[in-house]
This record gives sequence, C-alpha cells and structure tokens, in this order.
Amino acid sequence: MATLNGTSNGSTSTTEQRGAINLIGEPKYDLNDLHFNPIKEADVSREMTRRYMTDMLEHAETDVVVIGAGSAGLSCAWELSKNPNIRVTVIEQSVSPGGGAWLGGQLFSAMIVRKPGQHFLEEVGVPFDDCNENYVVVKHAALFTSTILSKLLMRPNVKLFNALAAEDLISCMDPNVIEAKVVVSSTGHDGPMGASGVKRLQKIGLIKNVPGMIALDMNAAEDGIVANTREVVPGMVITGMEVAELDGCPRMGPTFGAMMLSGQKAAHCALKSLGLANVLKA
Repeated sequence: MATLNGTSNGSTSTTEQRGAINLIGEPKYDLNDLHFNPIKEADVSREMTRRYMTDMLEHAETDVVVIGAGSAGLSCAWELSKNPNIRVTVIEQSVSPGGGAWLGGQLFSAMIVRKPGQHFLEEVGVPFDDCNENYVVVKHAALFTSTILSKLLMRPNVKLFNALAAEDLISCMDPNVIEAKVVVSSTGHDGPMGASGVKRLQKIGLIKNVPGMIALDMNAAEDGIVANTREVVPGMVITGMEVAELDGCPRMGPTFGAMMLSGQKAAHCALKSLGLANVLKA
C-alpha cells in the first residue's frame, strides 16, 4: 500500500500524493488473467433481433409517440412516463439522442438554464452551479442528456427507437407504421429534417403557413416557446424549437430552460388530449 512520505521541508510532494490514492474495493474478477464465458455469434444475433422485434410488436400501438429526442422531446417523455399506464414511444433519427443539447454556442459544452428551469434539473437529478438569481449552469450538456436518458429508459412504459426516422418521403418501399393516440412533434428548428411535423401539416393543408424563426432574442424566445406549446391540430402537439418555426418566434440561442419546460408542458397537452389528468387550464 502506498504511503505518504514528507519532503525535506515537511510538505508532501505531488508525485507522492498521487501514489497514495487507493482503489476503494477490488474487482470481482482477476484483471491479470481474465477470460470471458464463451458465446456463439448466432446467440448474439438472436438476442438482439428477438428483443428489438419484441419492442416493435409491443409498440406498434402506443399512447404517445414523441418524435425527436432532443431536450424538449426527452423532457416531454419524462413527464409522460410518470403515469405508468401511458405507453410512450420515442423516435430519434440520430444514433445519439440529445439533439441541440450537444450544440450549444459554437459547440461549447456548458448548458445555460434560466430560472425557473432549475427546478426541472433538480427533479431529474442533474447537478448545476447556481450562478446568480437569473440562471444556473450545468458544466457539461452530457450531464443533462445522459442523466435524463438513463433514468427515462429504466421506466417500463418507455421505449426509445434511435437511428429511426419519421419521414414523409416517396421511396421504393412502404414503411412500417406505429399507431398512436397522440403525436408530440419535437423535431427542432429548420434544417434537412427540422420542423418536419409542421411542414407536413402545411403540405396537407391543415395549417396555412410556417413562417420560420425571426432574429435571436433570448428573453422573448423562451417565454414565447413555452406559452405557445400546444395541440396544434387534434392529436398532434408541438414543442421546443418547432414552435418557433410555426409561430415566427425569435431564435432562442444556447439557453435550454424553455426546451425542458416546453417539453413538460407538451406532455400535459398530450395528457389533456387523452382525457387524462393534467395541470393545464380548461
């Protein structure tokens, strides 16, 4: 066991301090001579295929489909999952959920959350620095994304299908379909697949215009996005930056309180559409 030795002046050297660090507990296996139990490649394929197909069968009919697993979509799914009787299916086209949470100002990693959004962080269990009376800072966006995602997926009524897109394209083969009582569209702001929910509604004539975001204004944007989160047509709720695209709200910039609370409000819009208890006014 490493021990600390004093230097000539009675202090302890940095090198010796490092050598004094001890592991708490020991692994339950011998890292010097490690051998895994045998497995057949076919067994791996069977397990992965069986479990994925079982999930597809169980979620072919669902209560709520959340399209887009960014910060708004994940927050919506979190709020919905509190009711164990609601089956929630989340679809994300990327391999890695998180959406714009990974893409803060110029890809810098900290996440700024304006108050009162810190209460949602506290609920999920995400640590943050309380900087002043106006905002808090999560030191890395991955703390939010990984924490909410890991806790969400442990709930038995939630399934995430990542690397799976909800598209409106003409192709040579027909797609599979998931039937849902309510769809929450949280596909973000404009881009190759952004705001795809409201774009589709416009294309089929259910809404007239999608003006797109206007210039950045953080103070106006966050309040407006939460205020305008709603069921835009029967059975379809919009949340997050997709709201800004439909309503011409200002661009929000790299602050995330509105994404979380818009997602939370979208969940209650979905609950209201399902005829279940919610916190929204009649």
